[in-house]
Amino acid sequence: MTPALRRKLDALVERREEVERLLADPSVAADQTRFRNLSREFSTLQPVADALAAEAQARADLAAAEAMRSDPELRELADDEIEAATARLAQLEGELLAQLIPKDARDSGGLYLEVRAGTGGDEAAIFAGDLFRMYSRYAETQGWRVEVESANPGEHGGFKEIVARVEGDGAYAKLKYESGTHRVQRVPATESQGRIHTSAATVAIIAIEPGDDAEITINPADLKVDTFRSSGAGGQHVNKTESAIRITHVPSGVVVESQTERSQHANRDKAMKRLQAMLVEAELEKRAAAQAADRKLQVGSGDRSQRIRTYNFPQGRITDHRVEGLTLYDLPNIIEGDLDPLVLRLQQEQQAEELARLAREN
Repeated sequence: MTPALRRKLDALVERREEVERLLADPSVAADQTRFRNLSREFSTLQPVADALAAEAQARADLAAAEAMRSDPELRELADDEIEAATARLAQLEGELLAQLIPKDARDSGGLYLEVRAGTGGDEAAIFAGDLFRMYSRYAETQGWRVEVESANPGEHGGFKEIVARVEGDGAYAKLKYESGTHRVQRVPATESQGRIHTSAATVAIIAIEPGDDAEITINPADLKVDTFRSSGAGGQHVNKTESAIRITHVPSGVVVESQTERSQHANRDKAMKRLQAMLVEAELEKRAAAQAADRKLQVGSGDRSQRIRTYNFPQGRITDHRVEGLTLYDLPNIIEGDLDPLVLRLQQEQQAEELARLAREN
């Protein structure tokens, strides 16, 4: 580890001590918002202090083992101790380096999930429905809540477009790599001659929480608001009144809809929240593109045209094109919601990229 990285770790420990003192201050405890933010910061800094303490202990163990080698009767035991302490130090260095990777303030929050049928007609809509079901089942296994905000069903199943709000601890951290074009290769149910077709659907993941440094002010004069009758579930009241809302942000061209609530007011509130999140995401995309145009995972860049994954049903194969060698022959389970093998691999790849960047900069 370079001296520059070591100094950054020391600075984090100093900040942890400062935060600990602030949390003991009665005036801070009286300010619930500040106390909550400091408590959250303290919890993120504590692992650094723990890892540094463990590293100091491992160094002490190594020094003691090396001292034992001078005794011929203890040399074999000392060699074992040295090997164990050296391996432990290597492990701890990796953990400490990981603590230096900038944290995304949005990771702990929820997200908006948008799935849209792409090329492929009816089969693309069916595939979009399969993707939405995959994410919904994964969310269920994680204990997250999924609430559909708008949906446009396909004529033969699935969805031309569906938008849902996903809420749960760490939801964005796990699904933020899913944005992009997903391609499917299979024999559609509507295919009479057994030919394999290729279709596509696009996925957009938009954080609900804006993050610490991203705030967007929306000028009401920039909005065009339309009302229409809901086409979704909700009973006669929803279908017979113009309770659904469509809001267009004129400067950016961003359009959002909400049609799941019974009142215009509730649908407008939902639509405005999603519009805010989408405008923040667009701003962050610009920053990300300017700062890291070479990122393979494109997290936060929202490049919806980028083909990120292929689902090949005849071979039971799923391939993520952003990571070399990331091909899994477990498509039936993955499409049913077992996304962890993909999620964990993508998280590891992102961490490796960030660590490589840190090494270059220091």
